[in-house]
Amino acid sequence: MTDTARTARTGVPERPTLDGLEESWARRWQEDGTYAFDRTKERSDVYAIDTPPPTVSGELHMGHVFSYTHTDTVARFQRMRGRTVFYPMGWDDNGLPTERRVQNVYAVRCDPTLPYDPRWQPPAGPVTEAARKDPTAVSRRNFVELCERLTAEDEQVFEALWRRLGLSVDWSLTYTTIGRVARATSQRAFLRNLARGEAYQAEAPTLWDVGFATAVAQAELEDRERPGAYHRLRFTGPGGREVLIDTTRPELLPACVALVCHPDDERYADLVGASVRTPVFGVEVPVRAHPLADPAKGTGIAMVCTFGDLTDVTWWRDLELATRVVIGRDGRLLPEPPAGVPAQPYAALAGQTVAAARRTLVGLLRDAGDLVGEPREITHPVKFYERGDRPLEIVSTRQWYLRNGGRDADLRAELLARGAELRWVPEHMRHRYDHWVGGLTGDWLVSRQRFFGVPVPVWYRLDDAGEPDWSQPLTPDESMLPVDPSSDAPPGHDESQRGVPGGFVGDPDVLDTWATSSLTPQIVGGWETDPDLFGRVFPMDLRPQGQEIIRTWLFASVVRAHLEHGVLPWRDTVLSGWILDPDRKKMSKSKGNVVTPMGLLEQHGSDAVRYWAANGKPGMDLAFDPAQIKVGRRLATKLLNASKFALGLGAADALRAPATTPLDTAMLAELTGVVGTATAAFDAYDHTAALQATESFFWRFCDDYIELVKERAYGTGAGADSARAALATALSVQLRLFAPVLPFVTEEIWSWWRYGSVHRATWPTTYEVGRAIQAPGDPELLRLAADALGQVRRAKSERKLSMRAEVPLAEALGPAALLDQLTSIADDVRAAGRIATLDLLPDRTPELVIACAF
Repeated sequence: MTDTARTARTGVPERPTLDGLEESWARRWQEDGTYAFDRTKERSDVYAIDTPPPTVSGELHMGHVFSYTHTDTVARFQRMRGRTVFYPMGWDDNGLPTERRVQNVYAVRCDPTLPYDPRWQPPAGPVTEAARKDPTAVSRRNFVELCERLTAEDEQVFEALWRRLGLSVDWSLTYTTIGRVARATSQRAFLRNLARGEAYQAEAPTLWDVGFATAVAQAELEDRERPGAYHRLRFTGPGGREVLIDTTRPELLPACVALVCHPDDERYADLVGASVRTPVFGVEVPVRAHPLADPAKGTGIAMVCTFGDLTDVTWWRDLELATRVVIGRDGRLLPEPPAGVPAQPYAALAGQTVAAARRTLVGLLRDAGDLVGEPREITHPVKFYERGDRPLEIVSTRQWYLRNGGRDADLRAELLARGAELRWVPEHMRHRYDHWVGGLTGDWLVSRQRFFGVPVPVWYRLDDAGEPDWSQPLTPDESMLPVDPSSDAPPGHDESQRGVPGGFVGDPDVLDTWATSSLTPQIVGGWETDPDLFGRVFPMDLRPQGQEIIRTWLFASVVRAHLEHGVLPWRDTVLSGWILDPDRKKMSKSKGNVVTPMGLLEQHGSDAVRYWAANGKPGMDLAFDPAQIKVGRRLATKLLNASKFALGLGAADALRAPATTPLDTAMLAELTGVVGTATAAFDAYDHTAALQATESFFWRFCDDYIELVKERAYGTGAGADSARAALATALSVQLRLFAPVLPFVTEEIWSWWRYGSVHRATWPTTYEVGRAIQAPGDPELLRLAADALGQVRRAKSERKLSMRAEVPLAEALGPAALLDQLTSIADDVRAAGRIATLDLLPDRTPELVIACAF
């Protein structure tokens, strides 16, 4: 706690200002190692935070400032409580957003068939829209180098903003999710999952984003309302019976493998087990029964295609139906029809986009007389990848999966139990976790068909025909990690055997970004590489994060720690609310209402912006309000000026001296309660309540107490000594109470009269404040004095007199007991109100009344 003790007292400046504090103190903190983690401490003395690594493929916005400020208040509080705080920063530069950004910035596309060109350079200046529409093809290695180059530039910008905001992270602990340590950690965890049978490979229907050309996991889906239309198609049943079905996807008719109805639907009971013929193609398909069929939807009987949606997948799997795939990975209908579908009608659809094929097939149905009526327009939810802009398709692909309880009741129960073990702030957020885990329908798809990511660390033997043996993947020893199967050879092989019969081929995929981010505690904690550090920080104390990624980052992290270590990765989790625009709408890039923070930080100061952020409680939404930021600026300015005034009275030399007069002990007694309230609030992760209690007291301290005692404090003798002692204690305590939220102004003021850093000072305690009170204090005396002085001020204001005007006579009326209390503080009231004579008239009124005669 004394590593910054060499920071000398600077004295009170003639004209204190908030301007420039961020730059000077950020530099000093770095030079002095103010926030450095002390890895010699025992685990019980460590407070470890699993800091969210922001995605560096875009701009930081006020939502980031909001949530990261909350975490920083926790770190600063725990540090002042005597813990050594493990507070790293990471950069999430892995995954699709980075690739998309590189494609746009440099107008390139990755072609993994191309050889690496070490001489290739990207465009020197900004690229044109025409260049983006006709991107340059580059090798995978060239493309990855561009990703690394761009993210490195973005990370510098992000770090500068975080330093400006005053995050008290230890920058020596910074990591990236695509760095060497992260790749090795992610691959090690995957290989251990594979060895234990928790990771497996399967050919299965896969949610596919056509725009990004990659598989998508269930956790990355979102529904978006889109226009569509119901088309009524005529199938032909036994004896020429007409069977009508409604569908929004007529283009999947060649992929139809069955019709399905509810087992209790009497309308179709006689058809179950029989066959019908599809329109246009005349393919015979069975009619089956399944409880998921909705008798009230459409005609009550549905077309099962492979695959139109997730329900199709369920029916296909449960009923063991045939497979007829017609949509390829490029989002177009395949050039050849599936087995059993006649080529002639299909030829009109081959190679078309989904939308074009839909128009063509509707025309064929209409010509054949099998389109009943006209399409009925609707609006309905359509599945999208959360970052994509085209509806998802379902295609059959070979992918890697990780068991997560979606198909294992015992594992699901274990993960639900982990959720119950975790401390949730706010508590109701746990229901989102339980709902997600309870509703899982499949395992976690962890492979992605992209280029910039952590490679899946396996190879496959090629048989004599050059076909891969998927059943026995070749794996590296952990000592080889990280590896890239596209450029490294597996153990026992060399590069000359790549791609040739009898040789090997590397897995071309990368791991899902969450498969790496779910291991952030292990990555930054030194799992398997630094056992001493890992033993001091894992499991961690806190995971702060957004509520929208409970189902992804939080759940995935719980899965990995449970499978690998048999524990939760952290003890507590604090969930952020949303940032709303002034119209109470959620801020998002897609809505165009996002506010970026740097201009606000420069205009108002970081403490002011942090003050706005700290007014939002965990899990609660907060509207972006520039007026609230201005309030924070005024608070920081008042803190400067009030501190200068108190220190100018000689408070610095009176620290640790006792307060003896009734008004001084009353103020400190009230401050004792504030310390208790703020401490309990921070312990409960309620920084907002801590700030409100501290701020409310501070304004009473400035407006009432200082005004009441300043005349006495200017003097000499026991009363003046008591006032200066009380001012010193109050100032010292309040600076520390404000420090987690307002780090720059509190550090500046602390440096005027104290040694070291306020952020390494001991958090104030009720015992500390109580020790400064020589006699019992009654907080009601301060309120009584403030009430009396307030009435005198109102009387002057009503007569348009200066607050410095003399009051020849004032009469205090009220209950006798109340006036007895007033007697003990009457001298301070007279001095502050400039009252020549104050007469006490008991029992004349039921409450205190100060009548002034001018």
